[in-house]
Amino acid sequence: MKINPADLNQVDVLKDAPLEDLNLIVEKSILRSIEEDSFYFFQGDPAKYAYILVTGRVKLVQSNPAGQQVNLRTIKQWEMFAALGAIRSDATYPVAAQALEPSSALAIESKVLQEMMQTRPYLNMGLMQLMTGYIQEMQNRYRELATEKVERRLALTILRLASQVGIKSQGQIELPLSQQDIAEASGSTIYTVSRTLSEWEKRGLIETGRGRIVMRNPHGLVEIAEGIESA
Repeated sequence: MKINPADLNQVDVLKDAPLEDLNLIVEKSILRSIEEDSFYFFQGDPAKYAYILVTGRVKLVQSNPAGQQVNLRTIKQWEMFAALGAIRSDATYPVAAQALEPSSALAIESKVLQEMMQTRPYLNMGLMQLMTGYIQEMQNRYRELATEKVERRLALTILRLASQVGIKSQGQIELPLSQQDIAEASGSTIYTVSRTLSEWEKRGLIETGRGRIVMRNPHGLVEIAEGIESA
């Protein structure tokens, strides 16, 4: 697969980058392709590379010593992830990056980004916005876990995932995710997710299938997320 450097302007961090810099990034990068369920890196590995997803979908998961894991974010095409090494030379990855389907990503050495940051203010600003966006999202999710009831928390999770990887079609939104993915993303058990989604399906809010969830009535889920009783 050949990467057109101009396509990298679709990456938020690189939206203001000149073509000369995009050419340099492609030249200094390695294109890595992996199969579904394979990993780009594991939690605790040295953060030697930042990644830009070119094709496919990737989830960032964090595990505890007992093996329980939570899905912190789902990465979509032309999104940068795992850039912590560009900020701290001694950083390790706080998550693992697992492909949800066959995926390809540009792996950029962290030291290359560090060198570029010395003379490119747009890159510093872009990475700062990326990191602060993650922090804000984690703060919101912590608040949801601490204060929201399960049904509302699941609705908030599905709406957040819809904004990240949802596919819109004829007034509906399809999420190419399993119930296990939803459980990991919401900090819920698979039993709770299955029970809640089954109830929502009876109410015509969603439709579930193998590895997918279709939001048939997105407005109804918004009402649940906002704590408004549906008619």
